Amino acid sequence: MLEDKKRIHLIGAGGIGLSGIGRILLKEKKILSGSDTVATNLTGKLEREGMKFFLGQRAKNISKDMDLIIASAAIKENNPELKEAKRRKISVIIYAEALGLAMEKKFGIAVAGTHGKTTTTAMVTTILKEAGENPSFVIGGEVKELGGNSGIGSSDFLVAEACEFGGNFLHLKPKVAIVTNIEEDHLDYYRDLKEIKKAFVKFISLLPADGFLVISEDAQETLASKEDLVVEAKKELRPKAKVFTYGLKEGNDYQATGISLQKNSTSFDILYRKEFSAALSLKIPGEHNILNSLAAFAIGHQLGIKKNLIKNALDNFQGVGRRFEIKGEISRVTVIDDYGHHPTEIKATLSAVRQRYPVSRLIAVFQPHQYSRTRFFLDDFAKAFKKANLIIVPDIYFVRDSAKEKRLVNSKSLVEKIKKNRGDALYLPDFTAIVNYLLKIVRSGDVILTIGAGPVYQIADELIKKLKNR
Repeated sequence: MLEDKKRIHLIGAGGIGLSGIGRILLKEKKILSGSDTVATNLTGKLEREGMKFFLGQRAKNISKDMDLIIASAAIKENNPELKEAKRRKISVIIYAEALGLAMEKKFGIAVAGTHGKTTTTAMVTTILKEAGENPSFVIGGEVKELGGNSGIGSSDFLVAEACEFGGNFLHLKPKVAIVTNIEEDHLDYYRDLKEIKKAFVKFISLLPADGFLVISEDAQETLASKEDLVVEAKKELRPKAKVFTYGLKEGNDYQATGISLQKNSTSFDILYRKEFSAALSLKIPGEHNILNSLAAFAIGHQLGIKKNLIKNALDNFQGVGRRFEIKGEISRVTVIDDYGHHPTEIKATLSAVRQRYPVSRLIAVFQPHQYSRTRFFLDDFAKAFKKANLIIVPDIYFVRDSAKEKRLVNSKSLVEKIKKNRGDALYLPDFTAIVNYLLKIVRSGDVILTIGAGPVYQIADELIKKLKNR
């Protein structure tokens, strides 16, 4: 479908995924335009590479000579550009459909799961680069060593995140897939965990007979046994593909053992079917990153990449923007930013902070993402911050929620719950108030963590600026 489309327009071009597709289309010599409500580094990069950018979304941005519109999943039906495209009968697809079409012509590696997708996708891409392959990739975060969130390579490989929200990952056409874990999330779309499981089984069923699946012990147990999983997927359309499991327990095809969590590194051995395969020493902290690297190692190993190259790639991996990103250290105050917005992710990040800074006072600034998610997981969020000394909560970041949903929960509700769980928590509605409060209380040796999927990183940036000027 993309081959015969010359003029393509992106609605929501600044989105982390859609901007990646934009770069692929520009590489294929498409005439590209795009719009968004704000200009960002991502839209700036697309402009420099040849995209015509419209600041603001208006009907007049859509012209009759456009062959295809690709819309971000966040674009609503009442968007003026989307309405105009439909009025003009221009074909419209969403980002995930475009990614699936791009993957059709490639050796697609799709990374799915509730948590860990971005880091694992970046690790797999880094391994392929280390091995001399030149993959195309679309990652949900900025990776400095890869030159950004997306890239166009000369090889057949295309590595991409596979997001389960809205069933988007069912549009993909992977040859190989990873499932990192499966938990309740996106409950504004899915009814319950049972429905989420069904979506993952359908995703797995997309694999061809000559493909393979790498799946975590957690996800395997969530879905059922390894054998049942394949049977379930086989019922859905496709024949049986190979399945490789990974985790910390014996019985997995890839197992991490001899784990040593040190201040500046995480060391462990990898066993493949109980035989020693490699010893890794990661620069990025946290047990969750052991699992992410196991999945990436399994992909490289099954693709026939030499183990020393896989090891070099993972040992030297620096991490992804907004994933335990150390923003700065000023006057012995360390400022870290993280994208975590689910209780499990928060606990994993706080554990990683404690691995690297075991005795520091830890002040976490958490901006809840979505009223519905905050309400569904209110008790879990309240228990997730036990490793922090103080939790500061601004107003909830509004995404996709209804007016009714906004009336059912607020940040004060979360602060009260944290206090009931014996945590020290404070509600401050806006970012300016939080930065000013932090400047009053911060002292040498403190670690400040901003965490959430919204713009909470702006607090980290502003705090660093003010600390430098103080």
